[in-house]
Amino acid sequence: MADGTALTVAALCLPFLGAVLAPFLVRAFGHNAAWLLALVPLLSFARFAGLLPEIAAGTVVRGGYAWVPSLGLEFAWMLDGLSTTFALLITGIGTLVVLYAGGYLKGHPDLGRFFSFIFLFMGAMLGLVVSDDFLMLFVFWELTSITSFLLIGFDHRREASRRAALQALVITGGGGLLLLAGLLMIWSTTGASDLSVLLQSGDLLRANPYYMPILLLVLGGAFTKSAQYPFHAWLPNAMEAPTPVSAYLHSATMVKAGVYLLMRLNPAMGGTAPWMVILPLFGGVTLVIGALLAIRQTDLKLKLAYTTVSSLGLLVLLTGLGADYAIEAAVLYLVAHALFKGALFMVSGIIDHETGTRDVTRLAGLRKAMPLTFVIALAAALSMGGLPPFMGFLAKEEIYAALAHGDPRSILFAVVVIAANALMFAIAFAVALKPFLGAPVETPRHPHEAPPLLWLGPAVLALLGLLAALFSATTHEFISSPMASSVRGVATTIKISLVPDIGLPLLLSLFTIALGIAVYWRLERARALMAALLQKLGPGPDQGFDNAISGLVSFSVRITRILQPGRLEIYVTCTFLAVAAILVLPLWLFGEGPSLPAWPAGVQIHEWGVFLLAVIGLVAVVIARDRLTAIVSLGIQGFAVALIFLLFGAPDLAFTQFMVETLSVVILALVMTRLRLSRTDPRPLRQMLFDGAVALACGAGLTLLLMKATEAPFSTTLSDFFNTYSKTIAHGANVVNVIIVDFRGTDTLGEIAVVAMTGLAILALIRIRAGAERKLAENDPDAPDDLGVERP
Repeated sequence: MADGTALTVAALCLPFLGAVLAPFLVRAFGHNAAWLLALVPLLSFARFAGLLPEIAAGTVVRGGYAWVPSLGLEFAWMLDGLSTTFALLITGIGTLVVLYAGGYLKGHPDLGRFFSFIFLFMGAMLGLVVSDDFLMLFVFWELTSITSFLLIGFDHRREASRRAALQALVITGGGGLLLLAGLLMIWSTTGASDLSVLLQSGDLLRANPYYMPILLLVLGGAFTKSAQYPFHAWLPNAMEAPTPVSAYLHSATMVKAGVYLLMRLNPAMGGTAPWMVILPLFGGVTLVIGALLAIRQTDLKLKLAYTTVSSLGLLVLLTGLGADYAIEAAVLYLVAHALFKGALFMVSGIIDHETGTRDVTRLAGLRKAMPLTFVIALAAALSMGGLPPFMGFLAKEEIYAALAHGDPRSILFAVVVIAANALMFAIAFAVALKPFLGAPVETPRHPHEAPPLLWLGPAVLALLGLLAALFSATTHEFISSPMASSVRGVATTIKISLVPDIGLPLLLSLFTIALGIAVYWRLERARALMAALLQKLGPGPDQGFDNAISGLVSFSVRITRILQPGRLEIYVTCTFLAVAAILVLPLWLFGEGPSLPAWPAGVQIHEWGVFLLAVIGLVAVVIARDRLTAIVSLGIQGFAVALIFLLFGAPDLAFTQFMVETLSVVILALVMTRLRLSRTDPRPLRQMLFDGAVALACGAGLTLLLMKATEAPFSTTLSDFFNTYSKTIAHGANVVNVIIVDFRGTDTLGEIAVVAMTGLAILALIRIRAGAERKLAENDPDAPDDLGVERP
């Protein structure tokens, strides 16, 4: 394995190693273990950063190993501009979140468990964005849902946390199943099992007659993961998680997984009419709804959560727009959003941690007590508001450059984007200014500046948002342009800088700022209007989720009462009805019934005797007056079969059959005599006839199937194999023994284990009942026997 490949494997595996080490380091060093644990994602970040010059030159770094070569399944990764940028965001912001969590959860008894969950999620997200193979992509896709479930429900003692975790798992996990179906259809119709192969055959996929169902399935996975309307409710509810989780999962990583998938598949699936209609439509609706719902909130984290929903809608809209500069705008906004939203989430956590509340109506005048936090919040808000000299300004200018066209479609989406951006501008400064300006108010805790572990992360992210814009040429060379090239599928160079071009995009930007200032000025009025509107509209998708789960539970209970009534005879009857249908119906529907066999010639007297013995046993079972007689008579059938084995030269099988039948009769007789059962069959004649018909159908079906199978030409392949290799490989002359012990050794071991467990279970039941009988006799000899057994 080359050194570069080994380093990449190490970078991908380090988070999982961190998950193992975290509890031990926390136990040894307490919250200060965050400094050591932060080295884990930092080393991975360094590896991916070291690939930037190579990626910027247009190289795609690939690696992996074959898992099931015959099926083309591999654990393969692909690092290009898109996946490398995501890997840098995951590990870079992950480093800062680990430090932040050490300060935020200082003294928490489950801090070690929290770090393990964070690292597991980090590893899953890294695996997702670098996956080349479909199987690897799906495995890590679902692993992000599972680990986010653990993180969102971290405070599992609170019902709200448990509900939010369950909602996120149900929605994103269900979307993952849709994605799996889509990937399987792509694999089946194109033969491609790797993303790198699929991206080279986009024309084949777009021309495929199954393109539309494939697209809908893939969008189902992406929209649920990236919280597009109407699947958006899980993301704001996930704010029940600790703030480090919100800052990591819901600004830079998990919620962008769906956007990543859309960007990754854009060269193969983009550019079609359905793509350019569905994505902008759902993205635009999500953009507006998220911004409007954010205005309604007073909780700082919920405000940011709903603007995240809005931002994800904007990214989906831009990815599907198909206009010039749209992909470049999406790339710039994705990076800018990760930086400013991560910083603002951490700031909201600092405010909550130091004051005891996140309610913006109960906060004011914190600027003097928390000056550094105020500066960080203001810098992040300037980027979120799209003001220079921050990365958000470059993204907003490129967005308006993509929409600055005179066609009705561009005008419509420009209006939508301007309105939503103005609302997000107002919310950004509501988060950054209202808690800090004005006269100080009393808060649950005395406010003071946060310790370094808390402010270091948001300070770095806010600073990066500034530096990325100031040195935009370097940012574009190593980050933006390679990423846009991967998304578009052709080489792309982004040139936008802090020096704006005088034109329509700048005018749209200035109009957005003016509208945002107006909304901020009348924010309380806007909040009241949204509250009144939502009250009139009634329950939304969040309540709909509860109703759906409640309906599903009720439906399951009713179905269970029908299918699982608790009566063994119903289960047995249904089982044998299904067996009869499986055996008989295919032969009848497809005309595959066997021919009537010829009567064998020269049947000898002892052979007739064996068959007669089997018939006598059958009649004895049917006419038996009590169960014990029926059980003993049933053993006659097994002995008759054993005699047939003897006649056809299989003594080993015959003696095995003798032993099994003897044990079966003994065990059944022993069990039946210990149960309180009526001596005779209590079933009415109608029930007996029905059960007899089912039994005859099963027997007839099995007989017909065996007759049909024996009509086929006999193949000696297996016989020749066993005869040839039994002695040379297994060193045994008895072929039957070799097959059982060596060639089918695992099967035999399983059969022995099943028989042993059954015997132990029966023995345990008998001993329990015997003990219960003795205890009952000792306590009250005259008490009625309700144990279902007869007294000895």
